[in-house]
Amino acid sequence: MSTESAGPEEVAPEGSEPDAAAPEGHGSEAGPEGVEPGDVVSEGSAGREPAADAASGTDAPQVSEAEAELAAQRLDRERIERRKAERKGPIAAGAKLSGKAADLLAAVRAVESGGKPAGTVFAEPEPRPTPRTEPETARPASPEPRPHPTVPSAPTPAAPAAETVAALGAVLAEGGAPAALAPGTVAALGEGADVRLREDPWQLLRVAGVRPEQADGFARALLGPECGPDDERRGRAVTVWLLQQAALAGHTVLELPALTTALGKYGVPDPDAALQDALAEGEALSFEDALDPAVPEPQEPDEAEAELPVRVLVGLERYALAEESLADGLARVVNSAPKEDPPMWEVPAGPAAELIRAVTAHGLVVHTGGETSRREAAALVAVARAHGLRVYAAAHSPDGRERFTRLLAAEHGGAVADEGAGSGAVVTVGGLLSGAEGPRRDGDGAFELDLLVVLDAPQLDVETAAVIVESLPDGARFVLSGDPGVLWSAGPGRVFADLLAARVCPQIASRTPDPGPIGELVSGIGIGELEQIDAPGKEVVIVPVRDAGEAVYRTVQLVADSVPRAIGVPAERTQVITPGHGGAAGTRALNAALKDRLNPGPGRFGGFDPGDRIVHTPASAPGRAVPGRVVGADAAGLRLECAGVPVLVPKDQVEQSVRHGWALTAHQAVGMRWPAVVVVLPGDAAQALSRPWVYTAFGRGERHLSVVHGVEGALPRAVAEVPAKPRTTRLCTLLKTQVPVTG
Repeated sequence: MSTESAGPEEVAPEGSEPDAAAPEGHGSEAGPEGVEPGDVVSEGSAGREPAADAASGTDAPQVSEAEAELAAQRLDRERIERRKAERKGPIAAGAKLSGKAADLLAAVRAVESGGKPAGTVFAEPEPRPTPRTEPETARPASPEPRPHPTVPSAPTPAAPAAETVAALGAVLAEGGAPAALAPGTVAALGEGADVRLREDPWQLLRVAGVRPEQADGFARALLGPECGPDDERRGRAVTVWLLQQAALAGHTVLELPALTTALGKYGVPDPDAALQDALAEGEALSFEDALDPAVPEPQEPDEAEAELPVRVLVGLERYALAEESLADGLARVVNSAPKEDPPMWEVPAGPAAELIRAVTAHGLVVHTGGETSRREAAALVAVARAHGLRVYAAAHSPDGRERFTRLLAAEHGGAVADEGAGSGAVVTVGGLLSGAEGPRRDGDGAFELDLLVVLDAPQLDVETAAVIVESLPDGARFVLSGDPGVLWSAGPGRVFADLLAARVCPQIASRTPDPGPIGELVSGIGIGELEQIDAPGKEVVIVPVRDAGEAVYRTVQLVADSVPRAIGVPAERTQVITPGHGGAAGTRALNAALKDRLNPGPGRFGGFDPGDRIVHTPASAPGRAVPGRVVGADAAGLRLECAGVPVLVPKDQVEQSVRHGWALTAHQAVGMRWPAVVVVLPGDAAQALSRPWVYTAFGRGERHLSVVHGVEGALPRAVAEVPAKPRTTRLCTLLKTQVPVTG
């Protein structure tokens, strides 16, 4: 695979929406010599022409988004606080609107709908973290798996009282903010939000989508001459906002210099004082972590006798507690596993033998590899179940769950797979935590299981991982299995990568590469090489384009005509992946063009028609997208079918939680695969590319991959030179202090 260099235009990161509107034209129809527009072309004919941005909980029947979330937040906080108390010491320490109101409302709607990132303060923002959910009622123990009771459908969350909305609306209007902000403000600040805003107008920064300059205008309108940049309330609020933006970018903490520098950039006169005030008020927590002695910082000669250097970190309480809880829980799993007389399992010969032997002797095991490595995890599940253990495997998405279930059937016999499916042995992470799938919980709230295998482990954010680990009973074995080359989690943290770096448990690497030309291509990308590969069956093809308009045109032809005709994969089983939502060849432009060709209609149900492909991000799991189709609509809302489960989205939530789904971003597509994938790389996407992004996008196709290529030399440069953006976390350090390094 080869490309030529081009002058890439700047592109907004994934989730952003540049101002440029999608073109109405189709662009040029010129293609490689002898190939008609839209035809699949071979790798060798890749043009040398110049070129001009979950496992959700919805896979199971819907649970209450209000009651389940509140119960989960309460139970999880109580469990985390209980775990911390056991430690010896505390943590070291509107269409009619105009002007400002219209701008503020537009910004909030853009963030809530995923059209724009919440901020780009530290790094490219990723989707918001996944809230934790778990059942409040413990279920009785049972040695044999039993069918789960039906989970009742979720009631609509209670609307704020009319008096509350009226009082808050008056405050918002006085400050020049749109009344449509009231629901989000109540959700962020709770009852008495009007009083809190009058006392501290900068609390408006806690509402999703509001930026400091907008909160400043709101505060000036309420406070008048008393408003100033040196107000300590502003310093605290901006400090918390910056930490929230960092969490959206994947960080659980920030280093002190980075935070104080950012405070200065946002007009805080005394960043140190603002930070100390936020710490004193309990808005943030500080930590001192020793730097890794294996990589010492450069020192002056007269500092040779200095103490081991430390880094000062600052973070929000929720992520600090989750990271502490996760480290404690992983240490408990390691230390509570039987150290002597491991079970004498019959280990079958084959690629899975090393993994199975490791699990027999250790409580915690990390397993790495590509798609083919799932066979090793399936073998582990089959062997453990054959020895009478209560075993469950959890995938990131409904698609991953179904693929693993089919793998069990194909590799280890229909009886094993049927038994697993009937007992809920293969589940999604969201279903596991909501109680809709998987094991029951005992009287203490722990899962009734002996072995849990989490697939797609790089997608675990720190809060989700903490809830899972806290729910494991003493003596249970825990396996984290996944591909370290894919994009990291939507929420904050890098759990899988930190666990690999800490080296506190056995790490079993699969030695079986993914087969075929796509597997060969993706394997090379994983080590930073974009190589020319042989694809005699047109498994991998390149379609060069000159500009974004042509990219949209060629993509529609590939999905609707060329791939079905040349590869035999119908349009409904072909997925388009592009770097971002906005821009002339982002998901919005591509979805509009694909809908016009594949399912034309007036969009009479809030922009949707029956038969439209969509992705649904439920309010209970922001940041996680589940593919589905529109079934219809009525007075209650938009009716979908997602992973075989009927879903009703209330009318007032459609705009924020449902998108067309013919085209996705790589973050939305991670954890899923399709028979054919078309990856669109328009010229303005060059700055959004990285090795993990390319690795993830190119690896989503099972039989066929088409690359609509307009970035030329930016693609091999991204693969060779642009690794994953770093995330600042504490998990690796915490694990090293609690669990001996295994080497």
